[in-house]
Formats: sequence, C-alpha cells, structure tokens
Amino acid sequence: MLKGIDNRLNADVLGALRAMGHGDVVIISDTNFPADSVARHTTVGHLLRMENLTAAQAVQAVLSVLPLDTFVEDFAGRMEIVGDAAQIPPVQTEVQMQIDAAEGRPRPMISIERFAFYDLARKSYAVIQTGERRFYGCFMLRKGVIPPQE
Repeated sequence: MLKGIDNRLNADVLGALRAMGHGDVVIISDTNFPADSVARHTTVGHLLRMENLTAAQAVQAVLSVLPLDTFVEDFAGRMEIVGDAAQIPPVQTEVQMQIDAAEGRPRPMISIERFAFYDLARKSYAVIQTGERRFYGCFMLRKGVIPPQE
C-alpha cells in the first residue's frame, strides 16, 4: 500500500500510467471487448486488468493520478452504440460523471464509432480491462500534462 494512491490501482496499471506521455491514450474496456488481442498491438504489448471494478470505478481511480489533455477535443471518448450513435447508456453516463468530477466542470466525451474505436485501441499506449459487464462500457482517455509548481 502507498499513501495517497487509490488502492484500486495495481502496480501494472500505475506503471503504465506513469510511463505514458502527453497525448498518449489509454483504453478502459468492458469484459466483452476483445481486450487481450487488441492489447497485443499497444505500446505496453499485453493486457492490464482492473477486474473487480465497473468502468466508472476504474475511470475514477485512473483519473485520481492521470491528468486529461486540455489541448484537444478528443481528451476522452466513448464507444458509440451501433445504429444509435446519439444514445448514451447508463454506463457511459456514469463515466461522464467521473470525468466531470475530475475536471471540476462538465466536459463531454466524444463518441467514436465501434470499429474506429478498435483501431484507436490498437494504437493506444495500453488497454485496461475492467469487470464491467454492461455493453458499451469502453472508453479512451488521453493523457495531459501536470504544470510546474509555482
């Protein structure tokens, strides 16, 4: 255990988040996402897990240490529902609430078509699979910067 670090963040996840640079992308996936095969194409090269958490719980833990990019509109994204891109299911609403809380203001995620999401995930820094069983519990987060102390 470490002081000040969310205990839901395991050593593998912390190491990957720490190693990421500005603009790098991490994928938070549900249990149905082809996470293992996709993760083999990422910078990390293998799947990371936060298995006993919902997507919102995992995002909350990740955002406790990861700043989101403030320079781009695609700082965070959600996988679109096939055939109804505008629909936002409860799992995505819950994650949006965690993003808004971390940012201190409403900051809507972009939507990403399903196969475009897979392509983005393959080019990401890492994939973290959660225990989320609800459909469309897949998200991307783009790392920002931490400004210097005054």
